Amino acid sequence: MKILLAASEAVPFAKTGGLADVAGALTLALEKLGNEVILVMPRYKIVTSDKSQVTSRKPYSIIGKNIKVYFIENDAYFNRDGLYGDKAGDYPDNLERFSYFSKQTLALVKKIKFKPDIIHVHDWQAALIPAYLKLLYKNDPFYKKTRTLITIHNLGYQGLFPKEEFPKVGIDPSYFDMEHFEFYGRLNILKGGLVFSDMINTVSDTYSKEIQASKFGFGLEGLLERRKKDLSGIINGIDYQIWSPQEDAFIAKKFSLKSIEDKNVNKADLQKHCGLPIKKDTPLIGIVSRLAEPKGFDIIAELMEKFCALDLQLVILGTGNAEYHELLSNLAKKYPKVLSVNLRFDDPLAHKIYAGSDIFLMPSKYEPCGLGQMISLHYGTIPVVFKTGGLADTVNSSNGFVFDQYSKDAFLSVVVEALNAFKNKKAWKTLVSKAMLGNYSWETSAKKYIKLYERCSKK
Repeated sequence: MKILLAASEAVPFAKTGGLADVAGALTLALEKLGNEVILVMPRYKIVTSDKSQVTSRKPYSIIGKNIKVYFIENDAYFNRDGLYGDKAGDYPDNLERFSYFSKQTLALVKKIKFKPDIIHVHDWQAALIPAYLKLLYKNDPFYKKTRTLITIHNLGYQGLFPKEEFPKVGIDPSYFDMEHFEFYGRLNILKGGLVFSDMINTVSDTYSKEIQASKFGFGLEGLLERRKKDLSGIINGIDYQIWSPQEDAFIAKKFSLKSIEDKNVNKADLQKHCGLPIKKDTPLIGIVSRLAEPKGFDIIAELMEKFCALDLQLVILGTGNAEYHELLSNLAKKYPKVLSVNLRFDDPLAHKIYAGSDIFLMPSKYEPCGLGQMISLHYGTIPVVFKTGGLADTVNSSNGFVFDQYSKDAFLSVVVEALNAFKNKKAWKTLVSKAMLGNYSWETSAKKYIKLYERCSKK
């Protein structure tokens, strides 16, 4: 199958979030399964930096065995320090920037004579591609058999602009209506992409259902409910070349299910690294997260004093809201033998936390996919999660602990349940085994995408 992925960011070239990881990893996994794949993204200033190792002005780079990554060039639009904005906020010309990216992507594909079976676009920045294909190229025989799939990584980001800017899109004004691009008097680029794409998917099955209701639909629930036959969810994978206890260069001792006792070596190393007493039988809890309310820090903050009074140790890594920085810093001074707070980005420490912790907290109130819970499972670190999105699809009573009412009392109850379960070493070892046997590789996710592409190609 010939597949074009279009995304506004992709590793190893440019990244602000999880979209870049998906675009890079999925492309590689699809190639390994025998597909012919190209990736198209803007040529940002960072793309030609040493970090991305693309220094020439040639129109493409190579990743994997032979995946060509094409860069859409326009220095006026993309030769900037940021991808989407700066300290002042979003760039005011983002509509023009990503309209240009979308138009030029389709023009490029024709120029290089790559006739895709599927064009897979990601988020609002590439959402105009399906619209342009259906409207501007509807009579072009080159694209006659091409079908489109759009992936929603987070429905909260829709590409909203004043209605007066619609002419910049280059589509007939008649399409600025309730059935296409109009959204409560504004221009909604993602909505247009959802309308014109042949199929839609999200990053977990549960999230695909959640967005059909008002709580997580962000005003698009009606459209998504109407298109539910074309809507599905595929959980993202994790890169086992980066996240594997058997290969991890950042941890004190590599381990596997067969050598699970070596996990205790990593626990002692994490305790030492964080200045905590080395206690094998004290449950060590880890958190690697953005410190913000959507990630559950509203209820974490309310419970911190109670957590610190329990027989446990807690290591937190991340940055976020100032109020949580202050609270956690003060508590770390108050409970230095219980709590280690690390307010920074620290990739090696993240690996140590996943490997050395016994329990991993991820009580997000809203999580389309989530990767932390899948990484922790692979390292035999038992997750405690709220039942939402990808957390609900990957964690259950056989491999972790789940609470389904978002409240501090329900959260505290399930944490205490996990702490009590830790005391039963035999049962805990069985739980760890089930966790580590799960397969959340990109190969597994890519196979599901191929089946989705095959469905889409028959539309």
